[in-house]
Amino acid sequence: MDPRKISILDFTYSLPENRIAQHPLAERDASRLLVYQEGKITDTSFQHLPDFLSPNDLLVFNDTRVIRARLLYRKPTGSRIELLVLDPANGIDPTQALQVTGTAEWLSLIGNAKRWKPEEPLVWQLQLAGRAIQLQAIKGDKQDDAYIVRFNWNSPETFGEILEAIGRMPLPPYMDRDEEPEDAERYQTVYARLPGSVAAPTAGLHFTERVFSKLREHGIGVDWLTLHVGAGTFKPVKSPTMQEHPMHRERLIVRREMIVRLLHAHESGRVIAVGTTSLRTLESLYWLGCRVLAGKPEAEVCIGQWEPYEAQNDVPVQDALTALLRRMDESNRTALSGHTQLLIAPGYSFRVVDGLVTNFHQPESTLLLLVAAFIGSDWRTVYHHALANGYRFLSYGDSSLLWRKHRAQ
Repeated sequence: MDPRKISILDFTYSLPENRIAQHPLAERDASRLLVYQEGKITDTSFQHLPDFLSPNDLLVFNDTRVIRARLLYRKPTGSRIELLVLDPANGIDPTQALQVTGTAEWLSLIGNAKRWKPEEPLVWQLQLAGRAIQLQAIKGDKQDDAYIVRFNWNSPETFGEILEAIGRMPLPPYMDRDEEPEDAERYQTVYARLPGSVAAPTAGLHFTERVFSKLREHGIGVDWLTLHVGAGTFKPVKSPTMQEHPMHRERLIVRREMIVRLLHAHESGRVIAVGTTSLRTLESLYWLGCRVLAGKPEAEVCIGQWEPYEAQNDVPVQDALTALLRRMDESNRTALSGHTQLLIAPGYSFRVVDGLVTNFHQPESTLLLLVAAFIGSDWRTVYHHALANGYRFLSYGDSSLLWRKHRAQ
């Protein structure tokens, strides 16, 4: 199947509003878990996830941290303007950009942008560490759907501290409610570390210390990578076919030790991605290794949307990852930093990931395309079963463990 010719209308289902979870359960690991393997479906609780894994398996998590990226402003005229800060305008890593003081420029989505004139400052007054602080924002040039917004403030606090004080959690658009106090904790994984995301890697929201303890008891490995989740993860597909849909680009950071562990896990166990963001990052590592073997210059570490469908895909996983490690050693890098635009759809050949822990996704979304690529047409059976058996959907909903049928060598 040529993924460019796929119509998103072929990947839809009816999702009633009352099946979209608007709030998290009282306990993270009390959510339900649907396990799919070789056509068989098992209903269980997320607390029992380790029982479906084996010693030498490796679970890979995304340790990104959601930033309080929503800024609300009401003009004296009554007009409401909403900003969602996305990425540093200068292209540096978000974690570093959040440490700057005094001034910062970020690409931002602007709600009601027509009510905000260029060079017209929006000014917030806030109290932080006992000081009165003024934050000013100026709208700059437009880039695609976003604008460059310059922020200035008159205090020694970092931009991250300013956002923490005045910003709101960027809940998904399908959560039809305002932020509530519990969201500050619950729309964040317990292992979140590097700030930079404007959406949570929601597959990880179910994990607790109780689950991690049980994983350790079972001899199941865990490791972390980082992919900062952008607002593009919610971008609807509007084009007739996927050929015309621009896949969002997201920043990834992967430690050398994690790639070494991934190589060993592929040889002696199974690799399970916790979330679609972890899966896209893990698969991107393979294609980066293939680039090295092909002798391609490293102008920028970024996997393009269609690159895997055009590249040679019979390179053994061990060879690709070993080549990537060698390139990192040659340049004395302890971590790989770059971007991925990888679009995974039916027709994609999985190389690294054997299992996927993921929530239930929106109809007609690129996330649902990924699930369909992973388990084939059985995605319809899985989703029909989930709907018929009371599973909760989307970010605060229930979870699934999906196994694909064939493994790359």
